Amino acid sequence: MSYGPPPGHGWGRPTNQLAVVALVLSFLGPLSPVGLVLGVVARGQIRRTGEEGEGVALAAVVVGGVITTLLVVVVVFWVLVLASIDAGSL
Repeated sequence: MSYGPPPGHGWGRPTNQLAVVALVLSFLGPLSPVGLVLGVVARGQIRRTGEEGEGVALAAVVVGGVITTLLVVVVVFWVLVLASIDAGSL
């Protein structure tokens, strides 16, 4: 008599690895724009291939977008501060 795997316990769909990499990079400050772009690419791959990881890719896009926006605001602020110091108005 041959026994197979229990019903309902087969292999699941694999998680998209690009989505995982995108999420990790999204949290790494200066690399967050890369995580944002990779998250968008991963979402396209997931739609095409049917892999798991849509939520991970979406989190990478959101976190990468927020941190990238904060980085841009900080850089613009410091450029304006340094320009005003150079102009002697501060």
